[in-house]
Amino acid sequence: MSDNKPGFSTLAIHAGASADPATGARATPIYQTTSFVFDDVDQAAALFGLQAFGNIYTRITNPTTAVLEERIASLEGGTAGLAVASGHAAQLGVLHTLMQPGDEFIASNKLYGGSINQFNHSFKNFGWNVVWADTDDPASFEAAVTERTRAIFVESLANPGGIVTDLEAISKMAKKAGVPLIVDNTMATPYLCRPIEHGADIVVHSLTKFIGGHGNSMGGMIVDGGSFDWTASGRYPMLSEPRPEYQGIVIHETFGNFGFAIACRVLGLRDLGAALSPFNAFLILTGVETLPLRMAKHCENALAVAEWLNGHKAVEWVRYAGLKDDPYHELANKYVPKGAGAVFTFGLKGGYEAGVKAVSSVNLFSHLANIGDTRSLIIHPASTTHRQLTDEQKSAAGAGPEVVRLSIGLEDVDDIIADLDQALAG
Repeated sequence: MSDNKPGFSTLAIHAGASADPATGARATPIYQTTSFVFDDVDQAAALFGLQAFGNIYTRITNPTTAVLEERIASLEGGTAGLAVASGHAAQLGVLHTLMQPGDEFIASNKLYGGSINQFNHSFKNFGWNVVWADTDDPASFEAAVTERTRAIFVESLANPGGIVTDLEAISKMAKKAGVPLIVDNTMATPYLCRPIEHGADIVVHSLTKFIGGHGNSMGGMIVDGGSFDWTASGRYPMLSEPRPEYQGIVIHETFGNFGFAIACRVLGLRDLGAALSPFNAFLILTGVETLPLRMAKHCENALAVAEWLNGHKAVEWVRYAGLKDDPYHELANKYVPKGAGAVFTFGLKGGYEAGVKAVSSVNLFSHLANIGDTRSLIIHPASTTHRQLTDEQKSAAGAGPEVVRLSIGLEDVDDIIADLDQALAG
């Protein structure tokens, strides 16, 4: 038996999977079932009491989904994963496990517009309050800490601008405060960045984007880094206190370094119900197998397009950390050395009207609200994804009136550039 540790590409294909024991099928089957037959009454009781692992109901566990969970956890270097219906569901599941009414969490001001909206509005219905800090100023996170702070939330590569977050600096702030650092790694994927290696305690993903990669399936993922002591402060009662619905089990004490993932599953997913369908899990698993190949090509194409735009007469500025003169280039060399991702923004000299005209004039690009597809995508954030925000919030999030966001696909780069050239003409 070799002691060789599998590489990233090997894990992307094999982690969590083996030939189906019932049929010999090599591809992971789609277990398209709502529920599972118990061996006997004792096994059923053990499953419901968290005394044994197994399948009860697809809302909580499913064999197809389990392979996806183990694969992404392996790629991220975490201890366990939990797949859910979307990236927003992943964020809800994480904070549901950490927060009580009246608690606060600190979030970077440079986030996907949907997350800003979710944090500012929807989460207030649970009594959870967000406090905003400046991604470019790690000390601002420390300054925002209060006795009610329960977590810090950032994106590794911030959407829409591809801004690189100094994860290690913010991790130091989180550790000093005694709270977990949650990192949304959707735009980077574990191929470009593994936040746990830089101090993250929890990683979340929208699997809908680069990990699935083909624009055909919604999904989200929570990865437990296995590094946080949930009992040290008494701030996280769902993990550190006896659970009455499970005969007094203390989840962190019972499940150790994957206790957070268990809590998200049996206390959150069980009741909130944002389950990932087995069919979507199957499609996303298929996408994961080519993740390293796709991300390498995404980054290669994106750099070429950014360099071309940087010299275009209609373009005021380009924000892409892969460019040598970009203010985040040094951080990109540290955190995403294999490439700065495929999503970036540029500003047009004609402002709002020029941005709307550009997205209306493309042919190869698809004008839609997504990123991470094999196809090249374009959007004007100020009039779409960030529309709900104030002008000040739009600017802080990198979605001002002149901004156009691109998600560069896998087409021939000359064709991508030609389409942008004609769209920006005149």
